[in-house]
Amino acid sequence: MLQEAGVHVEPMGDLNTEAEKKLGELVRDKYDTEFYMLCRYPSAVRPFYTMPCPDETRYSCSFDVFVRGEEIISGAQRVHDPELLAAQAEARGIDVRTIAAYVDSFRYGAPPHEGFGVGLERVVMLFCGLGNIRKTSLFPRDPRRLAP
Repeated sequence: MLQEAGVHVEPMGDLNTEAEKKLGELVRDKYDTEFYMLCRYPSAVRPFYTMPCPDETRYSCSFDVFVRGEEIISGAQRVHDPELLAAQAEARGIDVRTIAAYVDSFRYGAPPHEGFGVGLERVVMLFCGLGNIRKTSLFPRDPRRLAP
């Protein structure tokens, strides 16, 4: 959809904020909804502990949920195999010795599992139409404000 609209995106890259917002507009105009999900992100743009897709390892078992072109949830299946986890860390230039306890914890057995994070303040900002995430936080932080 982005390419058809003339927006340049790298085929195996991540979407920047401008592209996410444009995609939100395109989805709204085409499907009459402000809610959408993107699945199977390129593995290269996800953390090393994200499970690659079994049918095409260039992609990951991951997703992001968007409202009005803004990401509110990000999640993925986690790697539960210690050898794969170590190999993916090494491929990203991570010294496996620095995360040995994490990798070793999977040697005792871990079922397939996943996780996700919700940007609650972002959800509130979008739901209430506030326009700035600082309006949803009791003590907002930015480069100029570190203390209440």
